[in-house]
Amino acid sequence: MYQLYYLPGACSLATQVVLRELKQPVQLIDKQSVADFHTINPVGTVPVLIDGEQTLREGAAVMLYLLTKHDSHLLPSDDPKAWQQAIQNIMFANATMHPAYSRLFFAASAIDNNDTRQQVFDAAAASISALWQVVEIQLQHQPFLGGERVSAADIMLAVYSRWGASFPVTITIPEKTAQMIERVITMPSFQQSLQAEQPKSALA
Repeated sequence: MYQLYYLPGACSLATQVVLRELKQPVQLIDKQSVADFHTINPVGTVPVLIDGEQTLREGAAVMLYLLTKHDSHLLPSDDPKAWQQAIQNIMFANATMHPAYSRLFFAASAIDNNDTRQQVFDAAAASISALWQVVEIQLQHQPFLGGERVSAADIMLAVYSRWGASFPVTITIPEKTAQMIERVITMPSFQQSLQAEQPKSALA
């Protein structure tokens, strides 16, 4: 059984959804419950995935490890062109969209001046909105980034899309992209993952 260290609502949520889509059993461990999480990941970030003697870090690396170990439609292996597109989509989500949203978290924690902080918020929101337009172009003739079936990148982007609500910003998510996100968020695996991250007291 895998062990997944997570933080509620963080990008580790995408890893949990993918594990459920792959029908892999997983033990979830909230990093906040670990006395010295930095002994597990010196960087302090999630996800961290434990597979036997292996400790895997960095979201995209964890995602690719799972998708290459377990065959599924989330990463097509029988079509080199589709495989390459899927890798590109994952990297776009992890290395382009995720850092764009991260600027919101940075501004909230590192900038004390209200006016300056809001300026950074607004600039980050504009950049994020522009990136969602890139996604919209790719979705013009298909429901998901990889075509007719959900991919890992769709799941990653759906997780990130929820973060904007935590900040005083306006992020524009175009129509087809919003429809894709809604399809992902309503998947049973996504809803089960959200519920699994709720505090036990909230589920009582």
